[in-house]
Amino acid sequence: MNKKIGLLLFIGIAVLVVLMFGSSVLNLYVDWMFFDETGFLTVFNTVLTSKIIASLLFSAVFLVFYLLNIFIANRIDFPLRNLNIFGDTVYPIKTLSFDKPVKWITILAGIFIGFLIALFGASKWEEILLFKNRLDVGMQDPIFNRDISFYFFALPLIETIKGFAGFTVILTGVVTTVSYFLRGGISVSERNISMHPYVRKHAGMFGIFLFGILALHFYIDSYRLLFSEHGVISGAGYTDVHTKLFTLRLLAILTAVTGIVFITATFRGSLKWVVFPAALTGLVYIGGIILYTPFLQKFKVAPNELELEKPYIGYNIDFTRFGYDLNSIELKSFDVSYNLEAKDITKNDATIKNIRLWDNNPLLKTYGQLQQIRTYYKFIDVDNDRYTINGEYKQVMLSPRELSYNDLPSKSWINERLVFTHGNGLAMGPVSRITKEGLPEFIIKDIPPVSETDIKITRPEIYYGELPNDYVVVKTKVQEFSYPTATENVYTKYDGNGGVELSSLLRRSVFAVKFNTAKIFLSSDITPESRILFYRNINERILRIAPFLMYDSDPYMVVSDKGKLYWMIDCYTVSANLPYSTRGNNGFNYIRNSVKAVIDAYTGGVSFYISNPDDVMVKVYSRAFSGLFRPISDMPEDLRRHVRYPQGMLEVQARMFTSFHMTDPKTFYNKEDLWEIPSYSDKPMQPYNTIMKLPGEKKEEYILLVPYTPSKRDNLAAWLAARCDMPHYGKLIVYVFPRDRLVFGPSQVNARIDQDAYISQQITLWGQIGSQVIRGSLLVIPIENSLLYVQPLYLSASDKGGLPELRRVVVAYENNVVMEENLELALQRLFFKGEKTSAVKEKPSEQIQMPSEGLAKEALKVYEKALQLQKTGDWAGYGEQIKNLEQILRKMAR
Repeated sequence: MNKKIGLLLFIGIAVLVVLMFGSSVLNLYVDWMFFDETGFLTVFNTVLTSKIIASLLFSAVFLVFYLLNIFIANRIDFPLRNLNIFGDTVYPIKTLSFDKPVKWITILAGIFIGFLIALFGASKWEEILLFKNRLDVGMQDPIFNRDISFYFFALPLIETIKGFAGFTVILTGVVTTVSYFLRGGISVSERNISMHPYVRKHAGMFGIFLFGILALHFYIDSYRLLFSEHGVISGAGYTDVHTKLFTLRLLAILTAVTGIVFITATFRGSLKWVVFPAALTGLVYIGGIILYTPFLQKFKVAPNELELEKPYIGYNIDFTRFGYDLNSIELKSFDVSYNLEAKDITKNDATIKNIRLWDNNPLLKTYGQLQQIRTYYKFIDVDNDRYTINGEYKQVMLSPRELSYNDLPSKSWINERLVFTHGNGLAMGPVSRITKEGLPEFIIKDIPPVSETDIKITRPEIYYGELPNDYVVVKTKVQEFSYPTATENVYTKYDGNGGVELSSLLRRSVFAVKFNTAKIFLSSDITPESRILFYRNINERILRIAPFLMYDSDPYMVVSDKGKLYWMIDCYTVSANLPYSTRGNNGFNYIRNSVKAVIDAYTGGVSFYISNPDDVMVKVYSRAFSGLFRPISDMPEDLRRHVRYPQGMLEVQARMFTSFHMTDPKTFYNKEDLWEIPSYSDKPMQPYNTIMKLPGEKKEEYILLVPYTPSKRDNLAAWLAARCDMPHYGKLIVYVFPRDRLVFGPSQVNARIDQDAYISQQITLWGQIGSQVIRGSLLVIPIENSLLYVQPLYLSASDKGGLPELRRVVVAYENNVVMEENLELALQRLFFKGEKTSAVKEKPSEQIQMPSEGLAKEALKVYEKALQLQKTGDWAGYGEQIKNLEQILRKMAR
């Protein structure tokens, strides 16, 4: 019976292991082919080797400790459990024997848990790899004088080992205790719990391990003080350093001594010697941690907080500035003045031409209506970049035209996997140009891509993009759909080396199982030359190659000089283990934008380039993964021109800089100069790109900009600029406004726009005739030593199918606010006819004429729409438009 139970358990575990390993082996083979395709087999081998070593190491340690203790427990039998001794008389008791089943179960359970431990160990491969390849940072913490590398690369592994050791000892102890109990080594009566002497000694061995792990726990906690959070600072404060640190070190010693006394007392058969050190340890913990620490904080530190915490506030400032690379930010004064003239506007013509008037959301909707071409194409994002077009440096907006598999008109395996395999081209336009109808101008448009400039797309197919799709098979007997024309569909054949060649039945069967379809194996359209493209989502693709990096949420597409399409993704190295550094919303307190990833949209080829070679994290990863990273100088020059400072990185740094621009501990403590990211219309401003000439520079450049306001105030305090063009890429400058004068902030300008009678009247009027007014982003544009405020206004039908049109541009300068049909006219009113600017609103005739002119254009638009509805036979819609036209004409007649 016992043998049958053991055999059944063994067979069950074996089947489970085979099933788990079978799936793992298949996925491993698929990943091997993927890494071979992308040229990163060394990365695959490094990770796999590290996982195997880590799993074997953790599993071996667990099994040795566990099985050794189980072997010790199983060596002895307890025959007295079947006897009842009463005086000098011994009575035998018939009981059911659990000895053999218990021994088998504990051994098999240990083997199974060892397998799970192996999986746990494999998940810790990165910690082991970082520890093995660690490098010194060259910066020490102020309390223990340890190099920061200890916290980055050693402490996480030490904590993992501590947790693993505690789990191993406790689990083994519990299983051993249950085994002893079931086999009679431990007996429980109404009066007491009795142990066999052999069991008592064995328990003593567990005691020394448990006390040792507890001592290690207190020792590690002393380092963890440097990551504690207080109301004033992040990191160890006065109370931590002068009370908690000493108490934790004392507890580590006392716990170790208690463990030694415990095992000694256990072997002597008397546990009374353990009472004193154990009680002393408990008293120290209660007195030092629970009672004295808060007492000291409340009655000594709190009344003298600034004086006592001042050095620790300084540590918090220094390490947070290091963690978020804020020390590289250069501070400059911006002596704002309002003396712009027409000649200054002309002088900064490149800046004016590149003021962004199109916001992402309205433009995305407009692109979708004008350039989607077919329902199965989709624009999912609009990116901002700069190009030299016909010799002129321009800021552009562009959006890739990807294939949406959810919107295919006829869904079948052949259509989804063999025919419709890729997107096609992109839409690109200048950021500030509009047509007479209020629609964006195009630099590149249509399918196949049409361009009247020197930017040409020669390889428009997008096989790898942001839209998710499992796989497609190319180079089959079935032609691939390329693009539609007015009369017929045009087909193509894949001509790249991307994907894995389905050159054997083995590979076809593996992918059939991988993607859960027999069609890959059975299809006669697939030949030995066919290639399967998988992991086509660019975020998933690079994550599988380098899972230890954090990736930006906004990949953007680049057109190379040869007309090929590439995706560019910013990659970050992050850590949550920098002492005294304040954690951000994502939980980390160290971040660097150290890597740029480039993905070929046609072949899926991936390259990683190091953009910050001074980052210690990327140095360690480079040591661990030889051949993964390349210097940014190896990036093709036509792609390097499109490297940009990531918006996500600047947002993190900008938030931290609101507090940590204050480097004096007293100022920081009192929050005397606290800043914040401004908001208007209940929307926080986001960093935005523009082309401008920075103060003191001779040439326009592409920058990322975000303004600051003083905390709980609306006027501007400063603006932060991140330079994107080589050779100044990555340099951050904060321009600080003088405190002795008022500089309008976004919310103040927004309020002045709302208070302008003419603008308010127009916006209200547009909203009453079935249209929706969309107010675009309010941009602060520095020009010379002055500031321009620009906000576009879009008009769209209220229904979901409305096409956003850019109908007005509002420009504010000093105390003047104007609204015109485009930016040029607004600037003309402000500067080129400066002597008439203030008189525009004083003339009653002009004040009446301008709204009438606007109503006339609105009436013409409604009339044209009515004619269109009449032609299509939509008489209900036609009648509605005639009513709208009547209302507009009545308003014009007033």
